[in-house]
Amino acid sequence: MKDQYDIAVVHGDGIGPEICIASLTLLDSVLPGGVLRFTEHPAGAEHFLKTGESLPQATYDACAKADAVLHGAAGIPGVVGPDGTEVGVDFTLKLRFGLDLYANIRPIRLFDGVTGPLCCKGADKIDYVILRENSEGLYASRGGGTLLREEVATDTLVQTRKGIRRIVHKAFQLARLSNGAPADGVRRVTCCDKANVLRSYAFFRSVFDDVAKEYPDIECDYAIVDAMTMHMVLRPNHYNIIVTENMFGDILSDLGAATVGGLGLAPSAEVGDNNGLFQPSHGSAPDIAGQGVANPYGMVLSSAAMLDWLALRYEDQRLLTAATQIKAACAMAMTEGCFTPDLGGDLSTTDVVGALIDKVKAMG
Repeated sequence: MKDQYDIAVVHGDGIGPEICIASLTLLDSVLPGGVLRFTEHPAGAEHFLKTGESLPQATYDACAKADAVLHGAAGIPGVVGPDGTEVGVDFTLKLRFGLDLYANIRPIRLFDGVTGPLCCKGADKIDYVILRENSEGLYASRGGGTLLREEVATDTLVQTRKGIRRIVHKAFQLARLSNGAPADGVRRVTCCDKANVLRSYAFFRSVFDDVAKEYPDIECDYAIVDAMTMHMVLRPNHYNIIVTENMFGDILSDLGAATVGGLGLAPSAEVGDNNGLFQPSHGSAPDIAGQGVANPYGMVLSSAAMLDWLALRYEDQRLLTAATQIKAACAMAMTEGCFTPDLGGDLSTTDVVGALIDKVKAMG
């Protein structure tokens, strides 16, 4: 337990500053007295347009030293670097690889009060986690692929035994802490891969099987990634923890978010052994930036995930209580229909956060 935690805040682009400010306001209300010390640092596409660099070294160093990092959103359409890739995503990618944030935790939960597109199919109980290996896979090639004479381009998919083992261990550990799948209460880990076609994924599955022997209390499950997209639509309540490679996890987590109301409700935690980055899964939405209608739930729930992670790391009950209160407030607010326009409501970002603050205060 620490007296104070240093939180590096990077607002980013588009609606990033709006949802960051909203989340910081809520955190200050839930944890008064300077328990969290926020320091703001620049990065992103807008910073690139002003200065020619998307991630200053000083920002990277501050994030590396901080107890945790909160990030709003990144990227502006059309703002790209010399290689044609978006410069706004440099912040997240460089932290992932530089700080070895190997576990990307994407909760997929359908809250009461939210009408998901699958509700008419009887899928009214969706509550699972997509655990995405965050440091290897196809994205390990970013900046290292080849382009031959403007005719042939290659990127290499990288899987290592160490990388697979640690993400699979994380999956089984999360399963042990969970309540199991909504359909049957069974704690299970689903290995999602393309083992029937590619050797790299067959290797992923073989390492998964080896690690699974250490967790006889957790059920093992398997899905080929193309079939997985169907299963997530037709029987989402079967799933508890899904573990998969970097790119597959990126794609599947967006599909999962769509089934529970959209990316505006999707938090994300990217953690390693020593550092943690917390941000919503959605983009910067520059088309609504500055209008005060950005959905803050994804950012707020990511902040709660940060408190959970810090509470476990430093054995701090204050943070655990605050995280529990924030999540409970979000659940209550959604049940009551406290939504911004993207979810059919008419509240502003500030209105939603104000409602959350009131609910936390009512908890005592």
